[in-house]
Amino acid sequence: MIQAVRGTNDILPQEVMRWRFLEEKARSVFGRYGYEEIRTPIFEETELFIRSVGETTDIVEKQMYTIPEEGGMGITLRPEATAPVVRSFLQHNLAHEDRVQKLFYIGPMFRHERPQKGRLRQFHQIGVEVLGSGHPSLDVEVIDLLSSFLSEMGLSGAHFKVNSVGCRVCKPKYGELLKESLKSKVHALCGNCQRRFEKNVLRVLDCKNEICQAALENIPLLPDVICQDCRNHFDQVELLLAELGVSFTLAPKLVRGLDYYTRTIFEVTHANLGAQDAIAAGGRYDHLVESLGGPSVCAVGFGMGMERMLLALQNELEGKILPVRPFLFLASLGEQAFQLNFLLQKELRKLSILSEIDYEAKSFKSQFRRANKLGVKYVLIRGEDEIARKVVKLKNMVSGMEEEVSAEHVVEIILSQIKNQLSKTNELTPPTPLK
Repeated sequence: MIQAVRGTNDILPQEVMRWRFLEEKARSVFGRYGYEEIRTPIFEETELFIRSVGETTDIVEKQMYTIPEEGGMGITLRPEATAPVVRSFLQHNLAHEDRVQKLFYIGPMFRHERPQKGRLRQFHQIGVEVLGSGHPSLDVEVIDLLSSFLSEMGLSGAHFKVNSVGCRVCKPKYGELLKESLKSKVHALCGNCQRRFEKNVLRVLDCKNEICQAALENIPLLPDVICQDCRNHFDQVELLLAELGVSFTLAPKLVRGLDYYTRTIFEVTHANLGAQDAIAAGGRYDHLVESLGGPSVCAVGFGMGMERMLLALQNELEGKILPVRPFLFLASLGEQAFQLNFLLQKELRKLSILSEIDYEAKSFKSQFRRANKLGVKYVLIRGEDEIARKVVKLKNMVSGMEEEVSAEHVVEIILSQIKNQLSKTNELTPPTPLK
């Protein structure tokens, strides 16, 4: 039997409810902050990611799914969404629509890496991008938006780490300083970090290997060596975060795995996720638009892993997401009864009343077993005798009480029962006509 490709998951109906809850909450919270949704293609020109993410990053060197095309570098399934959003921003000249563009996205990303808990080859992200201003208040707004979203999702225990990687002037200088500091310890680094030392030394800071972490103990730290402009920017970020009441930790060794980040960067972790504990990460990227052929436009954003978020939320969501249950089950005995119930179901759907029916015309006993399994409030019973007398029976599945009602007026009676239920509980959603 053919299985799903390794590193991908089917999201089954019972799980989709959790995903929809996450997506709808994001749209609600982001909308309050003035962000609008953008949807870009799942594949782009390979050159886009080489120029934006960085030629020496793990993503470009070994994680991208690329399809060769004659006469070019090919096309690549998007490994991240910032570069596609910037490409769209430039292609459609969004800079001229408004000085600041606030955008968010929801969708799948693709990276060829070793699958493990919370890390898949096809994974999903929710993220935001703000293009058009270099003001530190936007760094803070993006972090505050993420904090508000996590809070409204009910996630406790999220830990915000914040740092500054400097600008295009002081960031390379720090790289040289770090190289000098690690020069005598290169032999002690892991093989991957020895390669990073030559190609992109800041990535050594990102290594989780204990041996490499030990070698980094006495290195110069980014906040101590960034230029005065970057220092002033970061001081404002720290001040505004504190004034907004956003709890965070200064993480002087925090870096991001993508080359385009400048100045403020941040990461959100959670203990429920084990070793791969990051839920979301992002930062400022003031030169990416320009590097892709556009004007000088400052920007900041983040991406959040949906799979990891749901793993972190597995306990908090219990009881918050109730399954959508049909209100009514239409039980039929005989072909004519089935046809009448089938037509009735159409009327109920127009009124947004959820019902189920048995298409196989099984015994009443079998149909009642299914009604119980579905957890319906009522069963409508119709057979040859009921048809002859132009009635149906309505059985209350909670009390067990059964009554005969006119078949002609059954829809009005069902609506009356729904009103009665709504007056007793908030569990049911009222059908459209009753709103």
